[in-house]
Amino acid sequence: MAKKDAAQAPASAEAKPAGKLKLIILIVVALLLAVGLSVGGTWFFLSKDAAKSEVAAEPVDPALPVKQAAIYEELAPAFVVNFTHNGRARYMQVSVALLVRDQVALDALKVHMPVLRNRLVMLFSGQDFEALITPVGKEMLRQQATASVQELAQQETGKLTVEQVLFTNLVLQ
Repeated sequence: MAKKDAAQAPASAEAKPAGKLKLIILIVVALLLAVGLSVGGTWFFLSKDAAKSEVAAEPVDPALPVKQAAIYEELAPAFVVNFTHNGRARYMQVSVALLVRDQVALDALKVHMPVLRNRLVMLFSGQDFEALITPVGKEMLRQQATASVQELAQQETGKLTVEQVLFTNLVLQ
C-alpha cells in the first residue's frame, strides 16, 4: 500500500504545475482576445466615421442657399434707462449687439441708427422691474427688442436685416 501512495504522490506533484500552466495560458489567451476585440472594435467604428466624412465631403447642391457668416454689430454706448418701481428709482444698463448676415443691409440700417436707438430706449424704459429680474422676463425683453428692430429694418430697408438682438450685458439696480 505504501508503494501505491508513493507512486501517486509524484504523479499529483507533476499535475499541479501542469494545472497552473493551463490557467496561465487561459488567462493570456483571454487577455489577447480582449485586446484583439478592442482593436477590432476601434478600427470598425473609426472606419465607419471615415466613410461618413467621405460622404459629407461630396459637393453640396449649388441650388441650396448657403447660410452666410454671422456679423455682430455692437451698439455703443450701452443703453441706460431709469424707471420707478414701488416709488423707488430703478436703473437698467443694457449692452446690445445685432446679429446680421448681410453687411450691405447692415450698412443701410446704420443710416437709421438714431431711430433704432430711440425705439430701444423707449422699449427698455417701459419695462416692469419685477418681470426683468427673472430669466424669462429678460428673454421676453430680448424678443421684444428683436421684433422692434426687425420692424424698423423692414420699414426702412425693405428686408429683415437683423436676425437677432443679443444682450451682451444687462445690469439692474
